[in-house]
Amino acid sequence: MSSVFERLQQPRFGGASPSRAAPGDFDESFARIEALAKMLDSAIRIPGTNVVMGLDAVLGLVPVIGDAISGAIASYIIWEARRLGAPRWLIARMAMNTTLDTVVGSIPLVGDLADIAYKSNLKNIALLKRHAEKNAARYGRRTIETTYSVVR
Repeated sequence: MSSVFERLQQPRFGGASPSRAAPGDFDESFARIEALAKMLDSAIRIPGTNVVMGLDAVLGLVPVIGDAISGAIASYIIWEARRLGAPRWLIARMAMNTTLDTVVGSIPLVGDLADIAYKSNLKNIALLKRHAEKNAARYGRRTIETTYSVVR
C-alpha cells in the first residue's frame, strides 16, 4: 500500500489510468485545446481596429444562455488539462479564470466588454503550457511550441 506522499510524488502527465492521456497524446491534445481556446478568445478581428474577440464574446451577446454555453465549452479545456495530468492547483486556477469570465460575462453590456478584454481560455492554455515546460524534464517531454501570446 503506497503512502499519500508517494502518490503525490508520482508524475502526473502521461499516467496509466484509462481516463488519462497516453504519453504520446499530450501534443495532440494540447494542440486541440489550444485551437479551441483561440477560437473562443481570438478568432475574429474587428475591421479597422486592433481588437480581437472570439466566439466567447459572440455567444455572450445572447442573454444568460450564451455565457452558459461558452462556460461549458471552456470547461472542456479544463477537463482535458486534468486528463493530461495537470495538478489540482493548476486545475483550480484554470477553473477560477473560467468562472470569473462566465460570471462577469453574464452581466449585460459590462460582460460583453469583459468577454472581449479578458481572454480566460488563452490564459488557461498559457498556464498549462508554462507548467508543462517547467516540468518537461520530470515528465520526459520537450517544450511546446505555440503561436500566440497572452498580455499580462
